[in-house]
Amino acid sequence: MPLFNRVDLRLRPAVALIALLALTGCDVERRKSDAELGLNPQQAEGRRLYDNYCDRCHEPYSSRGKKGPPLKGVFKQQYLPLSGLPANDDRVSEIVKYGRSKMEGFGRVMTDQQIKDLLVYMHTL
Repeated sequence: MPLFNRVDLRLRPAVALIALLALTGCDVERRKSDAELGLNPQQAEGRRLYDNYCDRCHEPYSSRGKKGPPLKGVFKQQYLPLSGLPANDDRVSEIVKYGRSKMEGFGRVMTDQQIKDLLVYMHTL
């Protein structure tokens, strides 16, 4: 008797989905370590802060967005895509600290040094 016929009817959709994913592959990329990314200690601290505060809304290494725009290459552009503000440390720091549009500010939960660490990491994206 084939395996699929022995599987409980309620589990068949899940088994079929797993089999399909196994056959087609998955586009999920393994998260690279700080060392693999070549991050120094300040950049690694910035990455930790990004994971805690930014990642829920902003994709770091992809051009697809979440709730907010992706931040991949944010400092490689002359202007920020949504606001048109200059893509520099001063403007991005203000946005992180005070918020903008739908984004809340983090100036009450992050110190100035933490914001600097975050920006140093964001330069690696």
